[in-house]
Amino acid sequence: MTEPILPRIRPEIAALAPYRQGKQAGPDAFKLSSNENPFDPLPSVTKALEGTTPINRYPDASAARLRERLAARYGVGLDEVHVASGSVAILYQLVQAAASVGDEVIYAWRSFEAYPGLVLVSGATAVQIPLIESDDLALTGRHDLDAMADAVTSRTRAIIVCTPNNPTGPIVTSAEFEAFVNRVPADCLIILDEAYAEFVRAQGAVDGLGERVFEKHPNVVVLRTFSKAYGLAGLRVGYAIGHAKVLDAARATAVPLSVTSAAEVAAIASLDAEGELLKRVAVIVERRGTLVEALRGQGWAVPDSQSNFVWLPTGERTDEIAGVFRDADIVVRPFSGDGIRISVGEHESVEKVLQVAQSVVAPLQGQK
Repeated sequence: MTEPILPRIRPEIAALAPYRQGKQAGPDAFKLSSNENPFDPLPSVTKALEGTTPINRYPDASAARLRERLAARYGVGLDEVHVASGSVAILYQLVQAAASVGDEVIYAWRSFEAYPGLVLVSGATAVQIPLIESDDLALTGRHDLDAMADAVTSRTRAIIVCTPNNPTGPIVTSAEFEAFVNRVPADCLIILDEAYAEFVRAQGAVDGLGERVFEKHPNVVVLRTFSKAYGLAGLRVGYAIGHAKVLDAARATAVPLSVTSAAEVAAIASLDAEGELLKRVAVIVERRGTLVEALRGQGWAVPDSQSNFVWLPTGERTDEIAGVFRDADIVVRPFSGDGIRISVGEHESVEKVLQVAQSVVAPLQGQK
């Protein structure tokens, strides 16, 4: 049978692998691959969704009610808030608005796996700066902001800083970020990706919204999400705070009507129940501490995670060790050749993770 003639696709897009979601778990498995919140939605959030989201009508394209709540919360103007279907959607919008063919976008690597694809789609060139590697666990897996600043050229249009860094977990400090921003040209967009900010407990960590870095530095946009700490991953809603003109550019590149009414209602209800939700975050933080301490006790060189996941540097044995976890009904996220990210999940999952980790750490150490 003759193959049909298909439309011509940009070769770099044809070669680009689609975003790889964490594997779905079976009924008896723990899914610890996507950094989801293990708790069910709060009853108040579920109740808010009942009968309030007519699915035969388009949502408010601007998510005005949610933007008004966020603007009041952070003391900014309505146009200084942008809402989209997840913070990753805003990343795409900002990079599309700022960079094109011949331009460069800088980010640390390894970091959020969507970064390479969103830069490629824009037509720009990705400049990946290796993370700091050190025998000191307080340093390893962190952004090398000096090297990132050194990499800025006349072609640099955007820089992405992920803190806490996904998938390794460490933060960028306030002092480091301020020194970094002061080295970057004021006309270069800096995206401060703080998807896991609510889980941070480290002293001195940058807090883009609490410190209002977007006011002192109008080229900085701060991203947050309702997917992680607020447990709304299935509804897809995130937001950005920054200069109105910068966010107008993101709005101009956005897919219209992408934030559903359900997502907006659930986000507002989550803000109403924030105290209760943050108690759940505290439980996850405590479990994270238990995991990190126990894994280090087994001999793992686990970086100082301030997120809702931990990182195992498994190197060349990554795929093999991920298979051991999978055989034990624990779905993790392997990054071939580098390591394994394990989300902090249900209470019952912690002991199982530690059992599997213990079973593979000795052979791994013997290989080094």
